[in-house]
Amino acid sequence: MTTNIILAGVGGQGILTIAATLDTAALNNGMFFKQSEVHGMSQRGGAVQSHVRIADGAIYSDLIPKGQADMILGMEPMETLRYLPYLKKEGWLITDTKPYLNIDNYPNEKKIFDIIESRSNHLILDATKIAKQVGNIRAANLVLLGAASHLIPLKERALIAAIKTLFKAKGDRIIALNLDAFEAGKQYALEHVDFSLS
Repeated sequence: MTTNIILAGVGGQGILTIAATLDTAALNNGMFFKQSEVHGMSQRGGAVQSHVRIADGAIYSDLIPKGQADMILGMEPMETLRYLPYLKKEGWLITDTKPYLNIDNYPNEKKIFDIIESRSNHLILDATKIAKQVGNIRAANLVLLGAASHLIPLKERALIAAIKTLFKAKGDRIIALNLDAFEAGKQYALEHVDFSLS
């Protein structure tokens, strides 16, 4: 069983932190993983995407074929839609509501969300606002990961251990804030999605 996740956003939003958390949690969970990433323009504001594949057996490619992603997890709505051709018909679109307006001709936001909402499996949340409420606006990526955690085949304790490992050098306060963000995202998803139907 392989789970394919595409992470999408722009530089500075913590996409690669989500990927590192998933990779570390997969190791903590005794599972296999492969990851690839692309840094658009390698700068803050440039497009960033990562393919993360998690499995209970060997994985032979780090790239997810079109139509095979189980989930697109996006920190930015337009970047989330960019990878729509990769999503399975029954796959999940999970995205932050906050656009990163770094181009003059940014598409109509209503049209973007109409497309996302047309998918049967979607979750749109203001991860930035939730992160601010828990006291760390920079942890919006962990809010998003928490919201998606119900659909990822990794034990919660493995994800929590991974967060603690990745933020260990920043001290207990930052670890606690990121864990709070993860929990807030998880709870938001439970309140807004019936996962028994997925």
